[in-house]
Amino acid sequence: MKTTRRQWATAVGALPLAGAQGQSAAPRLPLKAAFAVTGAETCLNNARWHPISTGAARAVRDYLDYKASGGGAAPDYGGSIQRRAKALFAGLINARPSEIAFIPSTLAGENLVVSGLGLPTAGGNVVTDALHFEGSLYLYGAMERQGLEVRTVRPREWRIRLEDVEKAVDRNTRLVAISQVSMLNGFEHDLKAVCEIAHARGAVVFADVVQAAGATPIDVRASGVDFCACSSYKWLMGDMGLGFLYVREELLGRVIRRSQYGYRQLSKMDYHLFPYDPPGGSIFEWEQTHDAAGHFEVGTISNTTAACLTYSLALIQRIGVERIVEHRRPMLARLREQMPRLGFTPLTPPDSQSPIIAFAAKDTARLEKRLRAAKVDIAVYPGRIRISPSIYNDMADVDRLLSLLG
Repeated sequence: MKTTRRQWATAVGALPLAGAQGQSAAPRLPLKAAFAVTGAETCLNNARWHPISTGAARAVRDYLDYKASGGGAAPDYGGSIQRRAKALFAGLINARPSEIAFIPSTLAGENLVVSGLGLPTAGGNVVTDALHFEGSLYLYGAMERQGLEVRTVRPREWRIRLEDVEKAVDRNTRLVAISQVSMLNGFEHDLKAVCEIAHARGAVVFADVVQAAGATPIDVRASGVDFCACSSYKWLMGDMGLGFLYVREELLGRVIRRSQYGYRQLSKMDYHLFPYDPPGGSIFEWEQTHDAAGHFEVGTISNTTAACLTYSLALIQRIGVERIVEHRRPMLARLREQMPRLGFTPLTPPDSQSPIIAFAAKDTARLEKRLRAAKVDIAVYPGRIRISPSIYNDMADVDRLLSLLG
């Protein structure tokens, strides 16, 4: 159906309230009818990339219809979408919107933090762990070749122990960099405890929260974390190409500085070049903004993904992250109980509450072929598998997987 200019103007005016009005009732779980993927396969691989809901797909189509129309009736529609998505994410992690910058990916955010701290040339050491994201381990390995001292804590019984982190951090530690929830096995750090260890020795903490945001409660104020970043295509139910970087406000411009520059960092820009420009001593003058966007946003962002997130983030908040945790708990408990009986060795600590559970597995190539033929989707790697249920899954999905594995 064709959207009129009046409807676009109305949509823009209502956008800041989307998800707050007309969608107030908390939906019942599982939300099978809200996700088209449930009609195509049994998907228990949501830690790879989370399928979007039909409502989020509709929000994307609405934006694309607007873009196809030329956008003349509502020139700030894209800006409204961006502001709404940023405010919703800030609310999800108990941050201020001024502490959030758009980034293209989680690792891009971690790179911005590393370069903004002046590493590796500023000296000192970085502490990370072996359950951190593999791209991050490459990042710090490359920094190590440039002279940075990197200390990588190894897991014991598939967890990173706080006492081992404490031994690695000293007065020369500049940064502690971890994944709040490990993509490898679902181990979850006690983020507040890690921050207390680091801060006591003068270090700052970066947390990769891509496997936590939207699936595990995050409170940046309560934890004291200095920086965290995530893409949106996993548990935030967005898409590739757009994510969020949180930076604690009092660190901006002091502990961490701009290392890249772009027009999105400017609050004012004036030319003194063209015939009717105001006079000035330079061709171009500008003023920077002093929030997170003014330090770290560089170029254009994906408005289609931002539109998707205005729906998905509102949906997550309507459900409540605590309810999401409770919904998956019995499914994970059943997997934890039954998988060892089928010959799979647990790789996830037994007390884990994260959305990921992993097992060592033999002959995964044959296993993957069998699952694919049955249209059951989990993550299969050489020698291990990873299962990650979400809000549209139920015990029947888990039992179907178990029957195939058995």
